[in-house]
Amino acid sequence: MSPLSRRGFFGLGAAAGAVLLPGCSTPGMTSVNTQPVVPAATGPVNLTYWSWLKDLQKVCDIWNADNPNVQVEATWLPSGNSGGYQKMYTALAAGGTDPDLAQVEFRTVPEFMLVNGVVDLARYGANDYADRFDPTLWGQVSYVGGVFGIPQDSGPMATFYRPDLLAAVDAEPPVTWDDWASVAAELRRTNVYIDCFALADASWFTAIATQAGASWLRVDGDSWVIDMTDDATLDTARFFDKAIDDDLVTTAFGPFSTPWFAAAAANQIATLTTGSWGDALLAGVSGAEGKWRVAPMPRWSSGGFGSSFLGGSTVAVLSTSRHPQEALDFAIWMQTSKEGIDALIEYCGIGWSPSRDYIGAQRQQPSAFFGGQNYNEEIFLPAAQQQNPDWSWWPLTQQSFNIISDGFRNKATGGTLVDAITTAETNIIEAFRNKGLNIRKATS
Repeated sequence: MSPLSRRGFFGLGAAAGAVLLPGCSTPGMTSVNTQPVVPAATGPVNLTYWSWLKDLQKVCDIWNADNPNVQVEATWLPSGNSGGYQKMYTALAAGGTDPDLAQVEFRTVPEFMLVNGVVDLARYGANDYADRFDPTLWGQVSYVGGVFGIPQDSGPMATFYRPDLLAAVDAEPPVTWDDWASVAAELRRTNVYIDCFALADASWFTAIATQAGASWLRVDGDSWVIDMTDDATLDTARFFDKAIDDDLVTTAFGPFSTPWFAAAAANQIATLTTGSWGDALLAGVSGAEGKWRVAPMPRWSSGGFGSSFLGGSTVAVLSTSRHPQEALDFAIWMQTSKEGIDALIEYCGIGWSPSRDYIGAQRQQPSAFFGGQNYNEEIFLPAAQQQNPDWSWWPLTQQSFNIISDGFRNKATGGTLVDAITTAETNIIEAFRNKGLNIRKATS
């Protein structure tokens, strides 16, 4: 794969910024990454960190106690698409000095790059720490020869399941997706669904297609290349078209919605294939303790990968920061030191650690909620090592997901997921070109 040149990527910032910042001036017309490296400070430094993690200040305070010359203050804000990103874009447009660090989802990093909103941390030595991180996640912050965020958390996928509901139809957790369909058919005889399929949220389908081997967008020279009608994606769409048509899954609600919690509490949902962070949300199911276990997610018989990823964030250093070196030092400590990782789990309930060597002390223990299963080490640790390394995020990701979801909704009135994907590819190409971004369809 040829890397997208810096000129090609960053030269498009003005076009993208007009869309990302409605009502605001476009930030960062000149990238901080073309300016001289900012030297480390010689005196005390105060950093600000914008994030939607709860109790993040308690993590910062551990760092602050040992680093009196670099103090970090956490500021809570709504999650990204619920208003957090707009606040960040507004801060970038205002040209001030806050924040230094910000929580940015993996899939949103390219959008911040297009408005010259994030610092290339490779210029400050970030690649020296690459071997401390999961290589798949490191690849998702690495573009155009630079590093544009530090992995903060991720969501390797597995299947949470009810052993009793599966035993009622003499079934084990499905090993393949074909097994999954067979078990689902047996469960329907007992008025139980194996899982749900949320037509209004394309992220789950995307994760399953990624597991099958899809890689929708890549870069070649100064252009994006799109391929959403590859075999892996269309086979995934055909599989779930049939599953929905055969009433093997419900499309009446999405996971962790109010009706989903009600159905799970009423013993009407037998499994849930989702990210590792689903363990905390399952605790919200009435009477669930001790009833659930965890198994590897089903695999595709035709190949693909053992797992996938759903969700995940980075710590990005925004171009507003006057102290990128100190901000990087803090981010590396928080994501790779044992005390930082343990504190993030204890106080913030963070998702799966991106550290290559340490998952957190709490996650090395058996879980009473999951019947004494040591599921993090048994299931999620291998899952984190079995993901598609070729997947890469792109600009306009949220708009792309909206386009796909709009097409999926037509499934409820006779449409197909296959048609939705095919149409979405055409509409995403148009969306890119409307923003002045170069894109072309892959050729076989």
